[in-house]
Amino acid sequence: MRLFGLETEYGITREDLETVDPVVESMELVRAHLTASFERRWDYSGEDPHDDARGFRVSGLQQDREEDEFAKLDAHRPFSFHEMKSDLVLPNGARFYNDHTHPEYSTPECRMLRDLLAHDRAGERVVQRAAERRNRALGGPHVQVYKNNSDFHGHSYGCHDNYLVPRAIPFPSLVKGLLPFLVSRQVIAGAGKVGIEAQESGFVPGAYQLSQRADFMETELSVDTMHDRPILNTRDEPHADREKYRRLHLIIGDANLCEYATALKVGTTQLVLELIERGAVPDIELADPVLAVKQVSRDPDLKATVRHRRGGALSGLEIQMQYYEAAQRTLAGTDAGTDWVLREWEDTLRQLTRDRRALIGKLDWVTKQWLLDTFAQEERIGWDDPWLASLDLEYHNVNPDRGLYLGLEAEGKAWRMTTETDIEQALSAGPHDTRGGLRGLCVRRFGDQITSMQWERIRFAGGLAGRTLEMGDLFDPADVRACAVVLEAAASPSEALTEWTRRKEGRS
Repeated sequence: MRLFGLETEYGITREDLETVDPVVESMELVRAHLTASFERRWDYSGEDPHDDARGFRVSGLQQDREEDEFAKLDAHRPFSFHEMKSDLVLPNGARFYNDHTHPEYSTPECRMLRDLLAHDRAGERVVQRAAERRNRALGGPHVQVYKNNSDFHGHSYGCHDNYLVPRAIPFPSLVKGLLPFLVSRQVIAGAGKVGIEAQESGFVPGAYQLSQRADFMETELSVDTMHDRPILNTRDEPHADREKYRRLHLIIGDANLCEYATALKVGTTQLVLELIERGAVPDIELADPVLAVKQVSRDPDLKATVRHRRGGALSGLEIQMQYYEAAQRTLAGTDAGTDWVLREWEDTLRQLTRDRRALIGKLDWVTKQWLLDTFAQEERIGWDDPWLASLDLEYHNVNPDRGLYLGLEAEGKAWRMTTETDIEQALSAGPHDTRGGLRGLCVRRFGDQITSMQWERIRFAGGLAGRTLEMGDLFDPADVRACAVVLEAAASPSEALTEWTRRKEGRS
């Protein structure tokens, strides 16, 4: 199984203020997680979004200009850029920080779907517990946080799924194999949305669609993420050994609350990546993928078809079925995890053509549509009533006293792969078989001796020479566990690194 992870930007508001400063509120929310003063640990020098996977480097991004504008606006603030970011690495190996106008939680790298779901849910708890501490300081339940992707005012924020893939796979093969799949993936992984939020015309009520992100997709390929949002992001920032790996950074996905939808979103995507690596993807090439994303999203009856470049048309369901059939032919029997994804993928596609009520509590867009339709019928209101947009937002509230999805889950009406024990364990430690777990272990054992961190590197105090744990190629589960044993047994980072170097040299 390949490595994967999720980055989720949360919506945030203050209900006691007419005007909300999301920069300050996001920073204060992240800092509410702390029990001590903030210390800068994250090393931004390892991040460079300008390399493009198509083989070139861009001199500037539209988001660079926006960051410059942010810098001018932030000049009056009584804190530095790094203080504003408040970038934390948690004891479970996750990253929690202020992404300027949104609190963002990045899971540690995971190898198993159950681990990913537990860490995604742990992120919800981290964010909500921070909101509760912030509200205690404010004296009321003023701060509310939403795991969604749109504010109904023309702004979108992302849930990015990431995959470690071999660099040996040509990037054009990834593009050809992924574009039709990503256009149609929303039929199983969309979060659902009231209205259409076209950037050129503002919010248009009265309709229901599958995806919250579809309205904001503007181009097929781009290295940018905040402007000209692409179906397939071309950023070449592997956070690993560049000669061996690339990180596929997908920004088209919705933030899911249903565990089943998250499992299918990530599980099916990794199977498609395996098909691409084997040269076994279905031969589909859409005439206009950007238009197709919107056409599929805006038809919850799933009857809309999108044009094939060579003629003819396919529905989103038909595209997904072709990918499923290719995966079934090629990958069935690989392992238990693959067979689970294949079985559930097929069952879900078939249920979408039959009685969708079986998918309530499993797919977000189906669940939300059922909730809102039930409410609209009871209250005798139309789909253009503003009441429904407010309920749409409350579906995503991570406050268990207010969130409509979490209310369904509390009533036992949502499918679960995780248990509460799984989530609590994910709050305290990372996966035992990935470097994310090692990152968390270092924070727990030697947190006060860490001088800087990146995804692939941890530096400890005492000078740089011999004081760095390099993890750019530390992906084999056996190696990860061996390194964890060394870190657990050592009395200091220096002792751990010396022993780990000795063991690596002994194996070479």
